[in-house]
Amino acid sequence: MQTIFILIAVATGVGVIVFMSGLLTSLQANFIKRVLTSQPQIQLIPPDEVARPQLVSVGDLFVAAVVQRPGQRVRSIDQWQTIRDMLKTWPEIITVSPTVATSALAIRGAASRSISVTGIEPDVYFKIVRIPDYIVQGVPSISTDDVLIGTELAKDLGVGLGDKISVTAATKASRLLTITGIFDLGNKGANARSTYVALRTAQALANLVGGVTTIDITVTDIYAAETIAQSVQAATGVEADSWIKTNSQFFTAVKAQQSSNTLIRFFVGLSVAFGIASVLVVSVTQRSRDIGILRAMGTSQGQILRVFLLQGGLLGFAGSIIGAAAGGGSLMLWHTFSRQADGSEIFPLILEPSLFLYSVLLAAITGVAAAAVPAYGAAKLDPVVAIRG
Repeated sequence: MQTIFILIAVATGVGVIVFMSGLLTSLQANFIKRVLTSQPQIQLIPPDEVARPQLVSVGDLFVAAVVQRPGQRVRSIDQWQTIRDMLKTWPEIITVSPTVATSALAIRGAASRSISVTGIEPDVYFKIVRIPDYIVQGVPSISTDDVLIGTELAKDLGVGLGDKISVTAATKASRLLTITGIFDLGNKGANARSTYVALRTAQALANLVGGVTTIDITVTDIYAAETIAQSVQAATGVEADSWIKTNSQFFTAVKAQQSSNTLIRFFVGLSVAFGIASVLVVSVTQRSRDIGILRAMGTSQGQILRVFLLQGGLLGFAGSIIGAAAGGGSLMLWHTFSRQADGSEIFPLILEPSLFLYSVLLAAITGVAAAAVPAYGAAKLDPVVAIRG
């Protein structure tokens, strides 16, 4: 009966660890995917324009004039080709994509909307921001006279695939573009404003021929993005913002989620350890006569020690196998029946084999560690005292 109870306790603890860890890992991976597939992990931007105040002579005194911050015009990153080629050689960097971002007015008949125009090199940029995954109509094809627009913008202008819209920038430059694809980024505001055109088209609209306003980057380790951004800024002299800096609140939430997951594992493991230890303490007390007889017959202290350590390890291992299976099964069952209003899954479920392996090893090691004190006490029992009770 004691064995059954301790197996249930261990299985419950491991099941909670597997269920909560799998749930939080899937949730975190989904959040990060949504954030990082819609923006670069590091972005290089040109420095702000600042006015330098000059000293004004007032009698024998020099007074600094009050200077307002000037309006920021669209500027190119100096020597961006050299910077791009250099960054491509860094082992920590995966993709480097130059882009041009500007604002414009989209016109179709009597309808007009303010939009943000992003000029891209599709083959490279789509590795950073996966626009093809969000295409709901048409294809993610961009040539000189093509444009990709959001679903809300298409609705506001009353246009569809193959229709043409006039795009006029603040520089007075205007282009007539054909809609080749309509995307849904999952954000109404983004769908109403975001558009994507070829890099040369955006350069012409922004009157920035041969220049780029940003360089977008992806890295091998997303959590080292801020460190890499600082290294890039030091090496290039261009301001570099990482996704960690621009999404500080989200990153804080991710770190808090990781910490809570670790705390859950720790306290559940601690409860399992105390459960195993308490059962083995009772077991040593109940079997003290048997231990005394074994010691009187020549059984060594090491053999007695190994018996109880083995018992703790087996209890932890067997309970963890049952708990891992129960936790994984419960998580899959919850994911199957828990759906959004439209019937789609809330988020993709991620079950890593390493999660089950680590849970089993943790429970087994915890069982051995919990058995250490009772096992040592059993090994040190005096045979005569033990037999007498």
